[in-house]
Amino acid sequence: MVSSEFIHKFTEIAQTPDPDLATVSLLVARLEYPKLDAGTYVERLNQMGEIARQRVMEFENLGEPVQVVQTLNAYLFNEEGFSGNEHHYDDPRNSFLNEVLDRRTGIPITLATVYMEVARRAGVAIEGLNFPGHFLLRYQNKTAAGELKSDLIIDAFNGGAILSDNDCRNLLRKHGGDANNFDRLALVGATKTEILFRMLFNLKCIYVNMRSFPQGRLIADLLLALKPSAMTELRDRGLLSYHLNDFSAALHDLETYLRFTSRGSDEDREGERAEIWEHVKTLRRRVASLN
Repeated sequence: MVSSEFIHKFTEIAQTPDPDLATVSLLVARLEYPKLDAGTYVERLNQMGEIARQRVMEFENLGEPVQVVQTLNAYLFNEEGFSGNEHHYDDPRNSFLNEVLDRRTGIPITLATVYMEVARRAGVAIEGLNFPGHFLLRYQNKTAAGELKSDLIIDAFNGGAILSDNDCRNLLRKHGGDANNFDRLALVGATKTEILFRMLFNLKCIYVNMRSFPQGRLIADLLLALKPSAMTELRDRGLLSYHLNDFSAALHDLETYLRFTSRGSDEDREGERAEIWEHVKTLRRRVASLN
């Protein structure tokens, strides 16, 4: 498991009112790259942000949001060469910010993180959107009185494409959402904590699919540090501990999961609880035999 010192440091940084996404993301990367020099990558983002600032300043001052986004896109995707890793989407390196910056490729949420961090350093406020199945960005241009003038939705995975409502509906349909009820005005910007949670959740799923259970459990530790009330993450950590023959840890997590989750009315929920209960009974016998 992750050391208590690492968990404390991660939680302290991640749960500040306005955590620095790059700093926390690079801290997570140290789980895989213990000798990582985070400062090198932060400085690289600073340099990229300064170049972007010089390019977008004129359009930002003139209130021309499309030109701002197009200028950022030209710099990040044409000049710097960032692109979505379509052919090796599930490569865990796509989820680590240092690797994304080194290899110039990633998945929607990590490319969006690079985009947001560079834009922020350039003085452009771009927010993340927890769109189902595919993380997106939004750039809103407002009047001095706070009235919305324009609302651009951006896909960092596809070269910073500006998406129309119809594009969003198609993307939503692709990921099993209700495209008929799409309303861009109802989209709520993701908090930095939500972005970090989704990034970690993606990484956990990749490790589990690779059957890299030790790494999966490390990420589950961070997910629970970020959101202690996430009962499904507690369940998953318990199951990962079970796979790793850490029976005491597995028993603790799965018993806690059953204790704090209510019985569901649907068959799937009850079936899952019954399965977890069988695991708990087996674990109790195994733990007892070790004492």
